[in-house]
Amino acid sequence: MPDLGNEASKDKLVQDFKLVIADAEELLRATAAQAGEKVTAARERIQDRIHTAKIRVAEAEEALMVRTRAAARVTDEFVHDKPWYAVGIAAGVGLIIGMLIGRR
Repeated sequence: MPDLGNEASKDKLVQDFKLVIADAEELLRATAAQAGEKVTAARERIQDRIHTAKIRVAEAEEALMVRTRAAARVTDEFVHDKPWYAVGIAAGVGLIIGMLIGRR
């Protein structure tokens, strides 16, 4: 079964990269009036890197979605194949959570 904590951290990483890309695009728009050969070259490099980053983030997001769907499918199959195990696991988790809440 996939590690859901790891999946959540990957999702957070994808969201963080999207924010960085958006900030970089905003910075490029803000400096659009700047002239000069070095500035123009730097802007072109940054635009190329942003484009590459967008592609990689989209690929990572798609991979994350595929793994999430696979995890959901495996969980669904497990519950359908062994419903009493699923009930027992859910009861055990509920008992542990209840005990932890009761200690407060």
